[in-house]
Amino acid sequence: MARMFFSLLTITFISSCSSWVQVTSEGQTVRLVAADVPTNCDRIGRVQAQTLGRVVGVERGAERLQDELAQIARNEAADAGGNTIVPESQIADGRQTFGVYICP
Repeated sequence: MARMFFSLLTITFISSCSSWVQVTSEGQTVRLVAADVPTNCDRIGRVQAQTLGRVVGVERGAERLQDELAQIARNEAADAGGNTIVPESQIADGRQTFGVYICP
């Protein structure tokens, strides 16, 4: 009985963790450019977004993880004064690096 309760509690916890990160109002002004560095943009730095790749020993979904990392990067880029981010690395251990740009 206790095992079943723990299992249900764990499943509920994992499913409720769908959106840990919220994009700030400043972060909403930052756009994610998927592949190429935009022309006429000035690079102002980079940010490394990090989140949990596993929850209670269960690997999180790749799409959910990518979305969360992009949301974190958008928030950090806005704090740095940028308005565009470009992924510069693959996701590894719940981390990804993004270039931060100011574009017209």
